[in-house]
Amino acid sequence: MRPSRSIVIVFSLLVLLLVYIGMRLLPDLGLAAAGTVAAVILLGLLGTLVPVGLVSSSLRRRRRWSDLAAWLGLLSMGLFSSLLVATVLRDIVLLVLLPFGALTPALAHGSALAVPLVALAVTMVGYVNARRVARVVKVDVPIRDLPADLHGYAIAQISDIHVGPTIKRPYLNAIVNQVNKLGADAIAVTGDLVDGSVQRLAMHTEPLARLKASDGVFFVTGNHEYYSGALEWIAEVRRLGLTVLMNEHVVRRRGSAALMIAGVADYTAHHFHPEHKSDPQRALRGAPPEVGVKVLLAHQPRSAPAAAAAGFDLQLSGHTHGGQFFPWNLFVPLQQPFVAGLNRVRDMWVYTSRGTGYWGPPKRFGAPSEITLVRLVRA
Repeated sequence: MRPSRSIVIVFSLLVLLLVYIGMRLLPDLGLAAAGTVAAVILLGLLGTLVPVGLVSSSLRRRRRWSDLAAWLGLLSMGLFSSLLVATVLRDIVLLVLLPFGALTPALAHGSALAVPLVALAVTMVGYVNARRVARVVKVDVPIRDLPADLHGYAIAQISDIHVGPTIKRPYLNAIVNQVNKLGADAIAVTGDLVDGSVQRLAMHTEPLARLKASDGVFFVTGNHEYYSGALEWIAEVRRLGLTVLMNEHVVRRRGSAALMIAGVADYTAHHFHPEHKSDPQRALRGAPPEVGVKVLLAHQPRSAPAAAAAGFDLQLSGHTHGGQFFPWNLFVPLQQPFVAGLNRVRDMWVYTSRGTGYWGPPKRFGAPSEITLVRLVRA
């Protein structure tokens, strides 16, 4: 079979970038012939492994080597990213220094040596940050005219876990243990739970069945569910005991006060299943008039304008990973209104989680993962 055009383009771009890195660093490193050959081989190996990382979620899991290949490929993706960014930043600094005559051979050599060392250090620190259990972030959301009985109502949010090539059952088990310790009134799983089919990953998502909250555990789809077989995953998540909110809501009561927890399908769901089109207005239908607070679970922050127009008080989202690692956090605003944290859209609050797992490379740098405990308080 002939490779698709997109694969050829991606691979060609990867080769060009590796050539750029080699040409910018190797001459200034001043290596002996054997060292130069070794460096070229390492760059070639990196170029071989990065495509493996790109297709890691579709690798067959029936062989022992497939997990190893996925790990090596995804780690190589993270290293390549940092190596490229460090090389570009070095070139910018050298370009700035050039007119001032400050570009000495010693500086060129030292900076060329620093690039791979910095890339390795960032990749190692990012690996540790990604693989440890997400920290708990506590957020108080002030709600105007909040009924007294709902003051302190707590929702534990987890998002963007991405169970798949490198995130397996033990990782999710640790997250579930941490969430259950919080004793939240409700738990929200705001999409991108998986990267792979039910057949491959059902064993690894089973810990979700242990999530416990008095008012229920709720799930909304993210874009990666649609890449992985959304209909099958919706059925599997329901089998595990979670309530899947597909443009619908539930009402929970505390004393004389009522709170609505609604959920919409992913913002892009209609591209895969037209009947799943994200619709905050539809999620409100049939709501009793006495509801004091309306909370919407929506995977992507860009659902916020429609949610605010529908009259929600708070939207809980994820999707962005907070950028996951530099410099990708700089590109998130090109697609999403918010990168992370608590923000405002008209009269509605939007909290965007940095995510509880990670996607692709096991690497987080400058964007720590989180388990969020959102507490409603009187404004």
